[in-house]
Order: sequence, then structure tokens, then C-alpha cells
Amino acid sequence: MGTIDTPGQITVEPSGQVCGATVTGVDLRDELSPATVAVLRAAWLEHHVLAFPGQLLTDDDLERFTLAFGPFGDDPYVAPIPGREHVIAIRRDADETAPLFAENWHSDWSFQERPPAGTCLYGITIPPTGGDTLFADQHAALDAMPSSLRDRVAGRMAIHSARGGYAPSGMYGEADRATDRSMDIRPDDSAMATQLHPIVREHPETGRLGLFGCVGYIIGIDGMADDDARDLLVELYHWQTRDEFVYRHRWEPDMLVMWDNRSVLHRATGGYDGHARLLHRTTIGAA
Repeated sequence: MGTIDTPGQITVEPSGQVCGATVTGVDLRDELSPATVAVLRAAWLEHHVLAFPGQLLTDDDLERFTLAFGPFGDDPYVAPIPGREHVIAIRRDADETAPLFAENWHSDWSFQERPPAGTCLYGITIPPTGGDTLFADQHAALDAMPSSLRDRVAGRMAIHSARGGYAPSGMYGEADRATDRSMDIRPDDSAMATQLHPIVREHPETGRLGLFGCVGYIIGIDGMADDDARDLLVELYHWQTRDEFVYRHRWEPDMLVMWDNRSVLHRATGGYDGHARLLHRTTIGAA
């Protein structure tokens, strides 16, 4: 298929919620022109979450689209699908009883030194009910934050780690491997490592201030006693995930969603017991 040269045909329809937009008028099976990529990137930076319905994509298409926005990110602890290095299957079988994957709020792989800029997720098998993904706009959360809380987090560095999820003793560790989980998760001692990131930071492309990460991958605050840090992180978490900052995304088959991990938190939801669910995921690495 040829290169799209007419970004003016693209329509970006805001969700009407705090963030998120639906994009039509572009076929992601095509090699996207620089002008089209620029239009999509601008929409992504403005709305933080973009949904592209009605896209009949192969894994080659998904990878090519990802690379239009940056290098591939490094995806630890979850094995890629056979024959691919950068595509992960987010899968749940119809009769699966293991705890839901990724149901806690997080920014993907925030425990890395250079966390991924974005994530692309393509819906292949979508249940007829449930399975929404929630996104919490962390620019909006910071903008509305009371000064009493903002002053307490300003200048603070959070301690991020994967240990709660992917260490052998973590949520997806050795005990989880004894369940009927369909995803190929591979816990490792490397998850015990820590990485510092500022709680309030500038978006590297827009310069807009926002909150980064939350309890889960954040295990403490640098220079703060554990009990004090825990209390502050719990208070911060309850603020970050207030309903007014949350966009609820409803999936359709053949829909691609891309989100900005620098701007939003996200979490999975259930409600589709008895139905299979399969999506393919890539990450956009930090430039």
C-alpha cells in the first residue's frame, strides 16, 4: 500500500472525557508519511490516548506503526509472542481464574531508567462485555491538586521498582506461575532493582508538568522515612485516580489504542468472565 500524503483527511474526535480521542480517516496498514505522523503525534500529545477503530492490522503493521513514533521499548518479564521480539500478547482465556493482569494503576515499566514513552495495544479478540481500560490524566491531576499536597511532593524523587509484581515473591512471581494464567510472565530477581524518578516532572516533548507513576511501582520516596512515605504515597494515589481525572475506554475488535505513559496512568478492568480476550502490545521507547 502507498504512503498517505493527505493528513487533512484525518479526523480527531475528543472523547468528551478528561482525555482521549478517536482518530478516523487514516489506514494504519499504509506506510505513514512524515506529515501524517506529525498530525497523529500532535493529537497524541494533546489527548494522551488515541483510539483508531476499524484497523485490520497484522503484527508487521503494528510494529511499523510503533516505529513511526520512536524506537521499540524494552519489555521485561513478559515473553514476546513466538517469532516476534517486540510484540506481547495480553491474553486471558475464557475459563481462566488467575487474578486479572494489570488491574492496578500504573505507568508501563516506570521502574526502568528510561521508561517507554508510549504503549500501543491492538484488540484482536474483544469480549462482548467488560474489559474496559481506564486512563488517569496526570497533567489534570497535578493542575487541580491542592497546594497543601503539591507542596509536599514538589522536588521529591520517588523510588520505583518492579519487585511487587515481577520478583519471584511478587504478584506475578512463583506462586502465580502455579495458576492457570495464560500469559507467559517470567519473574526474575532483577525486579528487585530500584530507580529514582521525580514525582512531578516535565513532559519531555510538551514541557507540561504532570505526576509520574504511583503506588505499585513506587515503593518509597527518597530521603523520607518509610512510614511517612507510605502515608504520602497513599494520599497521592487517592488524588491521582479521582473520577474526574479518569477516561474510560471501551474496546472494539480491530481497534488500535496508543497512550502516552508520560501523561497517564492506566489499569485493566474485568467483567468478562467466560469470554476470551486477546490483544497484541508494543511499547514506544524513549527517544
